[in-house]
Amino acid sequence: MKLRPDLLDERSPEGIEVVQLTTEEDVSGSHIYMEAQIFTPDSKRLVLHRSATPHGSDKDDPEHRYLLCDLESHGELSPLTYETGATGPSISPDGRWLYYFVNETEPGGGRLTLRRVGLDGSDRETICVLDEPLPGTQFRPSRIYPLSTISSDGRRMAISGFLGDGKRIAPSWGLMVFDLTEATVELVIHGPSLCNMHPQYCRSLDAEASRDIMIQENHGNESDPLGRITKLTGGRGADIHLIRDDGSDFRTMPWGRDGNEFCQGHQCWRGRSQWAITSTSTRDVGQAQLIEGRAVRDAGHMGLNTPGAIRNDLTREFPDPQFYHFGTDVEGTRLVSDAGPLDKGGAIYLARLGKPGEEPLCDFRYLISPRSSCSKDAHIHPFLSPDGTTAFFNSDESGLLQAYMIRGL
Repeated sequence: MKLRPDLLDERSPEGIEVVQLTTEEDVSGSHIYMEAQIFTPDSKRLVLHRSATPHGSDKDDPEHRYLLCDLESHGELSPLTYETGATGPSISPDGRWLYYFVNETEPGGGRLTLRRVGLDGSDRETICVLDEPLPGTQFRPSRIYPLSTISSDGRRMAISGFLGDGKRIAPSWGLMVFDLTEATVELVIHGPSLCNMHPQYCRSLDAEASRDIMIQENHGNESDPLGRITKLTGGRGADIHLIRDDGSDFRTMPWGRDGNEFCQGHQCWRGRSQWAITSTSTRDVGQAQLIEGRAVRDAGHMGLNTPGAIRNDLTREFPDPQFYHFGTDVEGTRLVSDAGPLDKGGAIYLARLGKPGEEPLCDFRYLISPRSSCSKDAHIHPFLSPDGTTAFFNSDESGLLQAYMIRGL
Protein backbone atom coordinates (compact mmCIF):
# COMPACT_ATOMS: atom_id res chain seq x y z
CA MET A 1 0.00 0.00 0.00
CA LYS A 2 1.07 3.61 -0.37
CA LEU A 3 0.11 6.89 1.23
CA ARG A 4 -1.82 9.29 -1.01
CA PRO A 5 -1.71 12.76 0.59
CA ASP A 6 -2.43 14.20 -2.86
CA LEU A 7 -6.04 12.98 -2.53
CA LEU A 8 -6.62 15.32 0.41
CA ASP A 9 -7.82 18.85 -0.30
CA GLU A 10 -8.51 22.09 1.51
CA ARG A 11 -11.88 20.78 2.77
CA SER A 12 -10.48 17.55 4.21
CA PRO A 13 -10.35 17.46 8.03
CA GLU A 14 -6.98 17.45 9.75
CA GLY A 15 -5.61 14.13 10.91
CA ILE A 16 -6.99 11.83 8.23
CA GLU A 17 -4.85 9.87 5.78
CA VAL A 18 -5.67 8.32 2.42
CA VAL A 19 -3.98 5.03 1.58
CA GLN A 20 -4.05 3.17 -1.72
CA LEU A 21 -4.38 -0.53 -0.91
CA THR A 22 -3.96 -2.09 -4.36
CA THR A 23 -1.08 -0.89 -6.50
CA GLU A 24 -0.57 -3.23 -9.46
CA GLU A 25 0.07 -1.11 -12.52
CA ASP A 26 -1.58 -3.39 -15.06
CA VAL A 27 -4.31 -5.19 -13.07
CA SER A 28 -7.24 -3.48 -11.38
CA GLY A 29 -8.06 -3.81 -7.71
CA SER A 30 -11.41 -3.20 -6.05
CA HIS A 31 -13.38 -3.49 -2.87
CA ILE A 32 -16.23 -5.95 -2.86
CA TYR A 33 -19.73 -4.41 -2.98
CA MET A 34 -20.08 -2.46 0.26
CA GLU A 35 -22.91 -4.51 1.79
CA ALA A 36 -20.81 -7.71 1.69
CA GLN A 37 -19.64 -9.27 4.97
CA ILE A 38 -15.93 -9.25 4.25
CA PHE A 39 -14.39 -7.89 7.48
CA THR A 40 -13.10 -9.73 10.54
CA PRO A 41 -14.97 -8.60 13.67
CA ASP A 42 -11.84 -6.96 15.14
CA SER A 43 -11.62 -4.59 12.12
CA LYS A 44 -8.04 -5.71 11.44
CA ARG A 45 -8.48 -7.71 8.22
CA LEU A 46 -10.75 -7.55 5.18
CA VAL A 47 -11.12 -9.24 1.82
CA LEU A 48 -10.90 -7.37 -1.50
CA HIS A 49 -10.24 -8.57 -5.02
CA ARG A 50 -8.07 -8.08 -8.07
CA SER A 51 -9.10 -8.07 -11.74
CA ALA A 52 -12.67 -7.10 -10.88
CA THR A 53 -15.04 -4.14 -10.66
CA PRO A 54 -17.12 -2.83 -7.75
CA HIS A 55 -20.00 -4.94 -9.09
CA GLY A 56 -18.20 -8.27 -9.30
CA SER A 57 -15.93 -10.27 -11.58
CA ASP A 58 -16.02 -12.29 -14.78
CA LYS A 59 -16.45 -15.94 -13.82
CA ASP A 60 -14.18 -16.93 -16.70
CA ASP A 61 -11.33 -14.56 -15.78
CA PRO A 62 -8.29 -16.56 -14.63
CA GLU A 63 -6.69 -13.39 -13.22
CA HIS A 64 -9.42 -12.84 -10.63
CA ARG A 65 -8.46 -13.46 -7.00
CA TYR A 66 -9.89 -12.72 -3.58
CA LEU A 67 -7.15 -11.18 -1.43
CA LEU A 68 -6.82 -10.88 2.32
CA CYS A 69 -5.73 -7.37 3.32
CA ASP A 70 -4.04 -7.31 6.73
CA LEU A 71 -4.24 -3.76 8.04
CA GLU A 72 -1.97 -4.56 11.00
CA SER A 73 0.75 -5.65 8.57
CA HIS A 74 0.78 -2.43 6.53
CA GLY A 75 -2.00 -3.63 4.23
CA GLU A 76 -0.18 -6.80 3.16
CA LEU A 77 -2.17 -8.64 0.47
CA SER A 78 -2.26 -12.42 0.24
CA PRO A 79 -4.42 -14.51 -2.12
CA LEU A 80 -7.20 -16.60 -0.62
CA THR A 81 -8.61 -18.05 -3.85
CA TYR A 82 -6.97 -19.44 -6.96
CA GLU A 83 -9.91 -21.05 -8.76
CA THR A 84 -11.39 -19.43 -11.85
CA GLY A 85 -15.02 -18.64 -11.08
CA ALA A 86 -14.65 -17.77 -7.38
CA THR A 87 -17.52 -15.51 -6.33
CA GLY A 88 -19.87 -14.54 -3.48
CA PRO A 89 -17.38 -14.24 -0.57
CA SER A 90 -18.41 -13.98 3.10
CA ILE A 91 -16.21 -14.01 6.19
CA SER A 92 -17.65 -16.08 9.04
CA PRO A 93 -18.85 -14.01 12.03
CA ASP A 94 -16.04 -15.40 14.20
CA GLY A 95 -13.44 -14.22 11.66
CA ARG A 96 -11.98 -17.71 11.10
CA TRP A 97 -13.15 -18.58 7.59
CA LEU A 98 -13.76 -17.19 4.16
CA TYR A 99 -16.71 -18.93 2.53
CA TYR A 100 -17.07 -18.56 -1.22
CA PHE A 101 -18.58 -20.21 -4.27
CA VAL A 102 -16.96 -21.51 -7.43
CA ASN A 103 -19.30 -20.80 -10.33
CA GLU A 104 -19.01 -23.30 -13.17
CA THR A 105 -22.67 -23.08 -14.12
CA GLU A 106 -24.52 -22.37 -17.34
CA PRO A 107 -28.26 -22.06 -17.96
CA GLY A 108 -29.70 -25.50 -17.35
CA GLY A 109 -26.46 -27.16 -16.24
CA GLY A 110 -22.96 -26.98 -14.85
CA ARG A 111 -21.82 -27.01 -11.25
CA LEU A 112 -21.86 -24.65 -8.25
CA THR A 113 -19.42 -25.45 -5.44
CA LEU A 114 -19.44 -23.97 -1.93
CA ARG A 115 -15.98 -23.86 -0.33
CA ARG A 116 -14.26 -22.38 2.67
CA VAL A 117 -10.67 -21.57 3.57
CA GLY A 118 -8.98 -20.31 6.72
CA LEU A 119 -7.86 -16.70 6.56
CA ASP A 120 -4.27 -17.90 6.76
CA GLY A 121 -4.85 -19.86 3.56
CA SER A 122 -4.97 -23.25 5.27
CA ASP A 123 -7.67 -25.91 5.71
CA ARG A 124 -9.29 -25.37 2.33
CA GLU A 125 -12.32 -27.64 1.99
CA THR A 126 -15.44 -28.19 -0.11
CA ILE A 127 -18.72 -27.90 1.79
CA CYS A 128 -21.06 -29.09 -0.96
CA VAL A 129 -21.41 -29.38 -4.72
CA LEU A 130 -24.64 -28.58 -6.54
CA ASP A 131 -24.62 -30.28 -9.95
CA GLU A 132 -28.28 -31.31 -10.22
CA PRO A 133 -31.67 -29.60 -9.77
CA LEU A 134 -32.27 -27.86 -6.46
CA PRO A 135 -34.07 -30.24 -4.05
CA GLY A 136 -37.78 -30.53 -4.81
CA THR A 137 -37.54 -28.44 -8.00
CA GLN A 138 -36.70 -28.66 -11.69
CA PHE A 139 -34.37 -25.66 -11.41
CA ARG A 140 -30.61 -25.61 -11.87
CA PRO A 141 -29.03 -22.27 -10.90
CA SER A 142 -26.73 -20.26 -13.14
CA ARG A 143 -25.64 -16.61 -13.52
CA ILE A 144 -24.78 -16.69 -9.83
CA TYR A 145 -25.13 -13.33 -8.08
CA PRO A 146 -21.73 -11.93 -7.02
CA LEU A 147 -22.82 -11.32 -3.41
CA SER A 148 -23.52 -13.91 -0.73
CA THR A 149 -24.65 -13.29 2.84
CA ILE A 150 -24.03 -15.25 6.05
CA SER A 151 -26.19 -15.41 9.17
CA SER A 152 -24.91 -13.82 12.37
CA ASP A 153 -24.62 -17.24 14.04
CA GLY A 154 -22.55 -18.54 11.12
CA ARG A 155 -24.90 -21.45 10.44
CA ARG A 156 -26.45 -20.47 7.12
CA MET A 157 -25.40 -18.71 3.94
CA ALA A 158 -27.54 -17.40 1.07
CA ILE A 159 -26.93 -16.48 -2.56
CA SER A 160 -29.19 -15.95 -5.57
CA GLY A 161 -29.07 -17.03 -9.18
CA PHE A 162 -30.92 -17.45 -12.48
CA LEU A 163 -33.23 -20.48 -12.68
CA GLY A 164 -34.15 -20.65 -16.37
CA ASP A 165 -32.61 -23.23 -18.69
CA GLY A 166 -32.51 -21.04 -21.79
CA LYS A 167 -35.16 -23.15 -23.50
CA ARG A 168 -38.14 -24.68 -21.73
CA ILE A 169 -38.13 -22.97 -18.34
CA ALA A 170 -39.17 -19.30 -18.37
CA PRO A 171 -36.72 -16.72 -16.98
CA SER A 172 -36.86 -16.65 -13.19
CA TRP A 173 -34.46 -16.03 -10.33
CA GLY A 174 -34.33 -17.49 -6.84
CA LEU A 175 -32.66 -17.33 -3.45
CA MET A 176 -30.78 -20.39 -2.19
CA VAL A 177 -30.07 -20.90 1.51
CA PHE A 178 -27.23 -23.27 2.41
CA ASP A 179 -27.03 -24.97 5.80
CA LEU A 180 -23.30 -24.88 6.51
CA THR A 181 -23.44 -27.64 9.12
CA GLU A 182 -25.63 -30.09 7.24
CA ALA A 183 -24.21 -29.18 3.80
CA THR A 184 -27.71 -28.87 2.33
CA VAL A 185 -29.43 -26.24 0.20
CA GLU A 186 -33.03 -25.04 -0.12
CA LEU A 187 -34.66 -22.72 -2.66
CA VAL A 188 -36.69 -20.39 -0.42
CA ILE A 189 -38.19 -17.92 -2.91
CA HIS A 190 -38.20 -17.45 -6.67
CA GLY A 191 -39.89 -15.33 -9.31
CA PRO A 192 -39.43 -13.42 -12.59
CA SER A 193 -38.70 -10.06 -10.94
CA LEU A 194 -36.03 -11.23 -8.47
CA CYS A 195 -33.13 -10.64 -10.85
CA ASN A 196 -31.11 -8.29 -8.60
CA MET A 197 -31.77 -9.45 -5.06
CA HIS A 198 -28.89 -8.01 -3.02
CA PRO A 199 -29.59 -10.62 -0.28
CA GLN A 200 -28.55 -9.48 3.19
CA TYR A 201 -28.99 -11.38 6.43
CA CYS A 202 -30.00 -9.22 9.38
CA ARG A 203 -26.85 -8.94 11.51
CA SER A 204 -28.76 -8.91 14.78
CA LEU A 205 -27.64 -11.45 17.37
CA ASP A 206 -31.28 -12.08 18.33
CA ALA A 207 -32.16 -15.68 17.42
CA GLU A 208 -35.32 -14.78 15.51
CA ALA A 209 -34.11 -11.59 13.80
CA SER A 210 -30.97 -13.41 12.65
CA ARG A 211 -33.13 -15.58 10.39
CA ASP A 212 -34.33 -12.55 8.36
CA ILE A 213 -32.95 -11.80 4.89
CA MET A 214 -33.53 -8.47 3.11
CA ILE A 215 -34.05 -8.82 -0.65
CA GLN A 216 -34.76 -6.50 -3.59
CA GLU A 217 -37.51 -7.07 -6.17
CA ASN A 218 -37.09 -5.37 -9.56
CA HIS A 219 -40.64 -4.96 -10.80
CA GLY A 220 -40.88 -4.43 -14.55
CA ASN A 221 -37.52 -6.01 -15.37
CA GLU A 222 -37.01 -7.75 -18.70
CA SER A 223 -34.57 -10.43 -19.82
CA ASP A 224 -33.96 -12.95 -22.57
CA PRO A 225 -34.35 -16.75 -22.10
CA LEU A 226 -30.68 -17.04 -21.07
CA GLY A 227 -31.15 -14.61 -18.18
CA ARG A 228 -29.39 -11.67 -19.79
CA ILE A 229 -31.16 -8.62 -18.40
CA THR A 230 -32.30 -6.11 -21.01
CA LYS A 231 -34.27 -3.86 -18.63
CA LEU A 232 -33.39 -3.73 -14.95
CA THR A 233 -36.65 -2.23 -13.67
CA GLY A 234 -39.71 -0.37 -14.88
CA GLY A 235 -42.94 1.33 -13.85
CA ARG A 236 -42.90 2.34 -10.21
CA GLY A 237 -39.53 0.69 -9.73
CA ALA A 238 -38.08 -1.79 -7.29
CA ASP A 239 -39.17 -2.46 -3.75
CA ILE A 240 -37.42 -4.09 -0.82
CA HIS A 241 -38.70 -7.03 1.20
CA LEU A 242 -37.83 -9.12 4.19
CA ILE A 243 -38.28 -12.88 4.41
CA ARG A 244 -37.37 -15.54 6.94
CA ASP A 245 -34.65 -17.83 5.61
CA ASP A 246 -37.12 -20.69 5.29
CA GLY A 247 -39.14 -18.58 2.83
CA SER A 248 -41.91 -17.62 5.26
CA ASP A 249 -43.04 -14.29 6.78
CA PHE A 250 -42.87 -12.09 3.65
CA ARG A 251 -42.71 -8.40 4.63
CA THR A 252 -42.05 -5.03 2.99
CA MET A 253 -39.69 -2.16 3.71
CA PRO A 254 -41.61 1.15 3.43
CA TRP A 255 -39.71 2.71 0.55
CA GLY A 256 -40.58 3.85 -2.97
CA ARG A 257 -43.40 2.66 -5.26
CA ASP A 258 -45.51 5.84 -5.03
CA GLY A 259 -44.59 7.27 -8.44
CA ASN A 260 -42.30 9.90 -6.92
CA GLU A 261 -39.82 8.09 -4.67
CA PHE A 262 -37.74 5.36 -6.31
CA CYS A 263 -35.32 2.96 -4.64
CA GLN A 264 -31.89 3.47 -6.22
CA GLY A 265 -30.93 -0.16 -5.63
CA HIS A 266 -28.71 0.01 -2.57
CA GLN A 267 -29.83 -0.67 0.97
CA CYS A 268 -28.16 -2.03 4.07
CA TRP A 269 -28.84 -2.87 7.69
CA ARG A 270 -28.13 -0.25 10.32
CA GLY A 271 -25.43 -2.19 12.14
CA ARG A 272 -26.89 -5.05 14.17
CA SER A 273 -30.27 -3.38 14.55
CA GLN A 274 -33.53 -4.35 12.84
CA TRP A 275 -33.60 -0.97 11.11
CA ALA A 276 -32.41 -0.68 7.52
CA ILE A 277 -31.48 2.26 5.29
CA THR A 278 -31.98 2.75 1.55
CA SER A 279 -30.97 5.38 -0.98
CA THR A 280 -33.85 6.88 -2.95
CA SER A 281 -34.30 9.28 -5.83
CA THR A 282 -37.25 11.67 -5.83
CA ARG A 283 -38.81 13.19 -8.92
CA ASP A 284 -40.45 16.20 -7.26
CA VAL A 285 -37.28 17.75 -5.81
CA GLY A 286 -34.60 15.84 -7.73
CA GLN A 287 -32.80 14.65 -4.63
CA ALA A 288 -31.11 11.41 -3.61
CA GLN A 289 -32.13 10.86 0.00
CA LEU A 290 -31.28 8.26 2.63
CA ILE A 291 -34.41 6.84 4.27
CA GLU A 292 -34.46 4.61 7.35
CA GLY A 293 -37.25 2.13 7.94
CA ARG A 294 -38.48 -1.09 9.55
CA ALA A 295 -40.27 -3.96 7.85
CA VAL A 296 -44.06 -4.23 8.03
CA ARG A 297 -46.48 -6.87 6.78
CA ASP A 298 -46.71 -6.79 2.98
CA ALA A 299 -49.88 -5.33 1.50
CA GLY A 300 -49.22 -5.85 -2.21
CA HIS A 301 -45.91 -4.14 -3.03
CA MET A 302 -47.12 -0.70 -1.91
CA GLY A 303 -43.74 0.55 -0.76
CA LEU A 304 -43.92 3.68 1.37
CA ASN A 305 -47.73 3.53 1.33
CA THR A 306 -47.77 0.13 3.04
CA PRO A 307 -50.07 0.34 6.11
CA GLY A 308 -48.11 0.84 9.30
CA ALA A 309 -45.06 2.20 7.48
CA ILE A 310 -42.31 3.43 9.81
CA ARG A 311 -39.91 5.82 8.05
CA ASN A 312 -37.26 8.36 8.93
CA ASP A 313 -35.64 10.72 6.39
CA LEU A 314 -32.04 10.73 7.58
CA THR A 315 -30.91 13.47 5.18
CA ARG A 316 -33.73 15.95 5.78
CA GLU A 317 -31.36 18.51 7.30
CA PHE A 318 -28.71 18.27 4.58
CA PRO A 319 -29.06 20.92 1.86
CA ASP A 320 -29.92 19.29 -1.48
CA PRO A 321 -28.90 15.70 -0.58
CA GLN A 322 -27.33 13.68 -3.40
CA PHE A 323 -26.31 10.45 -1.68
CA TYR A 324 -25.94 7.09 -3.42
CA HIS A 325 -23.97 4.27 -1.74
CA PHE A 326 -23.23 4.02 1.95
CA GLY A 327 -22.48 1.80 4.92
CA THR A 328 -22.62 1.93 8.72
CA ASP A 329 -20.44 0.64 11.53
CA VAL A 330 -21.55 -2.46 13.43
CA GLU A 331 -23.05 -0.38 16.25
CA GLY A 332 -25.19 1.61 13.83
CA THR A 333 -23.89 4.96 15.08
CA ARG A 334 -21.77 6.15 12.12
CA LEU A 335 -22.47 6.27 8.39
CA VAL A 336 -20.24 6.93 5.40
CA SER A 337 -21.65 7.76 1.97
CA ASP A 338 -20.61 8.90 -1.45
CA ALA A 339 -22.33 11.98 -2.84
CA GLY A 340 -22.57 14.16 -5.88
CA PRO A 341 -21.70 16.05 -7.93
CA LEU A 342 -20.50 12.93 -9.72
CA ASP A 343 -19.29 14.84 -12.77
CA LYS A 344 -16.63 16.39 -10.54
CA GLY A 345 -15.30 13.10 -9.16
CA GLY A 346 -17.81 12.66 -6.34
CA ALA A 347 -17.35 13.20 -2.62
CA ILE A 348 -17.28 11.11 0.55
CA TYR A 349 -19.03 12.23 3.74
CA LEU A 350 -19.01 10.85 7.27
CA ALA A 351 -22.00 11.46 9.55
CA ARG A 352 -23.39 10.39 12.91
CA LEU A 353 -26.63 8.44 13.27
CA GLY A 354 -29.03 9.53 16.01
CA LYS A 355 -31.98 7.79 17.66
CA PRO A 356 -33.33 5.12 15.29
CA GLY A 357 -36.57 6.06 13.58
CA GLU A 358 -36.56 9.62 14.87
CA GLU A 359 -33.43 11.70 14.41
CA PRO A 360 -31.70 12.74 11.17
CA LEU A 361 -28.04 12.30 10.39
CA CYS A 362 -25.90 14.97 12.02
CA ASP A 363 -22.29 16.12 12.26
CA PHE A 364 -21.76 15.73 8.50
CA ARG A 365 -18.06 15.83 7.67
CA TYR A 366 -16.70 16.07 4.16
CA LEU A 367 -13.67 13.78 3.88
CA ILE A 368 -12.31 13.80 0.33
CA SER A 369 -13.16 13.75 -3.35
CA PRO A 370 -12.10 10.34 -4.74
CA ARG A 371 -11.69 11.94 -8.19
CA SER A 372 -13.39 8.94 -9.76
CA SER A 373 -14.92 8.91 -13.21
CA CYS A 374 -17.99 7.49 -11.40
CA SER A 375 -18.75 5.23 -14.34
CA LYS A 376 -20.52 1.97 -13.45
CA ASP A 377 -17.21 0.13 -13.37
CA ALA A 378 -15.68 2.78 -11.11
CA HIS A 379 -18.38 3.38 -8.49
CA ILE A 380 -16.96 4.79 -5.25
CA HIS A 381 -18.98 2.44 -2.97
CA PRO A 382 -17.69 3.62 0.43
CA PHE A 383 -18.13 1.55 3.60
CA LEU A 384 -16.80 1.47 7.16
CA SER A 385 -14.81 -1.01 9.19
CA PRO A 386 -16.96 -2.64 11.91
CA ASP A 387 -15.53 -0.29 14.56
CA GLY A 388 -16.21 2.75 12.36
CA THR A 389 -12.67 4.14 12.56
CA THR A 390 -11.68 3.47 8.96
CA ALA A 391 -13.45 4.04 5.63
CA PHE A 392 -12.88 2.35 2.29
CA PHE A 393 -13.66 3.32 -1.30
CA ASN A 394 -12.84 2.68 -4.98
CA SER A 395 -11.52 5.11 -7.58
CA ASP A 396 -10.04 5.10 -11.06
CA GLU A 397 -8.34 8.46 -10.46
CA SER A 398 -5.04 6.95 -11.62
CA GLY A 399 -6.57 5.69 -14.86
CA LEU A 400 -7.00 2.17 -13.44
CA LEU A 401 -9.53 1.12 -10.81
CA GLN A 402 -7.94 0.62 -7.37
CA ALA A 403 -9.00 0.15 -3.73
CA TYR A 404 -8.36 2.85 -1.12
CA MET A 405 -8.70 3.47 2.61
CA ILE A 406 -9.23 6.55 4.77
CA ARG A 407 -7.88 6.25 8.31
CA GLY A 408 -7.83 8.59 11.26
CA LEU A 409 -11.61 9.02 11.49
